[in-house]
Amino acid sequence: MSGTKNEIREMIEQGKAVLGIELGSTRIKAVLVDENHRPVASGSHNWENRLENGIWTYSLEDIWAGIQDSYRKMAEDVRGQYGADLRKIRALGFSAMMHGYMVFDKEDRLLTPFRTWRNTMTGEASEKLTEAFQYHIPQRWSIAHLYQAALNGESHVKDAAYLTTLAGYVHWKLTGEKVLGVGEASGMFPIDIQTHTYQKGMLEIFDRLVEGYGYPWKIGEILPRVLTAGEAAGVLSKEGAGLLDTTGLLEPGIPLCPPEGDAGTGMAATNSVARRTGNVSAGTSVFSMVVLEKELSKVYPEIDLVTTPAGDLVAMVHCNNCTSDLNAWVNIFKEFAESFGMTADMDSLFETLYRKALEGDADCGGLLAYNYFSGEHITGFEEGRPLFVRRPDDKFNLANFMRVHLFTALGALKAGNDILLKQEGVRLDKILGHGGLFRTKGVGQRMMAGALNVPVSVMETAGEGGAWGIALLASYMVGKEVGETLDSYLEKKVFAGETGDEVLPEPEDVAGFDLFLRRYLDGLEIERAAVKCLPE
Repeated sequence: MSGTKNEIREMIEQGKAVLGIELGSTRIKAVLVDENHRPVASGSHNWENRLENGIWTYSLEDIWAGIQDSYRKMAEDVRGQYGADLRKIRALGFSAMMHGYMVFDKEDRLLTPFRTWRNTMTGEASEKLTEAFQYHIPQRWSIAHLYQAALNGESHVKDAAYLTTLAGYVHWKLTGEKVLGVGEASGMFPIDIQTHTYQKGMLEIFDRLVEGYGYPWKIGEILPRVLTAGEAAGVLSKEGAGLLDTTGLLEPGIPLCPPEGDAGTGMAATNSVARRTGNVSAGTSVFSMVVLEKELSKVYPEIDLVTTPAGDLVAMVHCNNCTSDLNAWVNIFKEFAESFGMTADMDSLFETLYRKALEGDADCGGLLAYNYFSGEHITGFEEGRPLFVRRPDDKFNLANFMRVHLFTALGALKAGNDILLKQEGVRLDKILGHGGLFRTKGVGQRMMAGALNVPVSVMETAGEGGAWGIALLASYMVGKEVGETLDSYLEKKVFAGETGDEVLPEPEDVAGFDLFLRRYLDGLEIERAAVKCLPE
């Protein structure tokens, strides 16, 4: 446990605290942790991506304003709680939403606006690279974005000197180091899990694919250098310190751990980096990460192969849509309450409506919904339209209405994981859940347990999220013993046997979700008609 305020102040003033900052899809969060890995201060900044010229993006100004604001609020929290100024930090780590496309020229100029993971416009490149590599290349991977830009004849590609992700970009600007953690790098280009770097043969295949374009670069020359958890990844430069802390108090020279993606930090934050464990992050998007015991038998377009921050093979099922439509419906109920002059506290509203879903029929009474705010590659959609549909004789009540929206938030995820668990026979002992879907105790867990037919646990620390996860990776870098693995460090020094609050799958929920999924898959033509008839 954390000590007294005086002890924490002394620890901070001695420069023994560790800082993690994560740039998520809707929030940038900074978490400062003590020597026992417990959060002692935090700060956050809300932001939203924008659809500009058909591309989901954030500006560079948005990125730095958000980082600086979250750091400033965290430093103010330190000052307010402990009366200390944050000047020295033992270690620092940055993480961000995985994938996407940030490409720079030799003058370090961004060549095209940041293309986030949310863009589903690289279908041709994804298919061609998957065929050429015989390895699934998802649309959101950086290499798919680069190849699609080449296929489209975009003039900026010839000037590419450095291709990275959001986490890699921030780390580079703060340290001067063009590196990535292996988990994040595995969302750029396929990784060789023996060497923990890019697949050499596939680098050569890609160079042959673009040979006719006459580009002055080879792909291996413009990708970041790959590092595994625990390796040193540079130090905070004087310019970087000023960029992070605009007050000028923060001292340079702080060691940084390899920058990671939100998938890797989610694994660290939930103690699910060991084999036969997994985690699900459920918020704006939803993805599951299952650490495999062996390679899959074949290539599946629904399943991405990435790695843990330590470089172990992970099967990732990533879905673009999760809680956005659910949140929109909760806001409708808020408006309804306010129309009657009632004050609607959002936390109470979410809890009441989520718990109502537990009263619904196992299969949602026949109701059907799609939560597609954007495209969904698992089910073959490049665009989405949120949709609710029912037959006249379905059991239409509030409980089933809420249940179907919770179910559909996990519909595409279940479709992908059924391949792993039912077709490939992957063995999974438990899933750790984190993210907004799990905030109402027991409800999101029960729905997830029913969807995957696996025990689902949520730890008290899960709410700290990826910022805490990257702080743990930074702590591991400076605090590990010789030869100590990441999974051992987390198990013994961070979680110390904590298993969290576990919910077992209920047989009726499992059977009900299977019925719902059949309806969900059969009804995809309704969603296709909505996309066709309601153009953006």
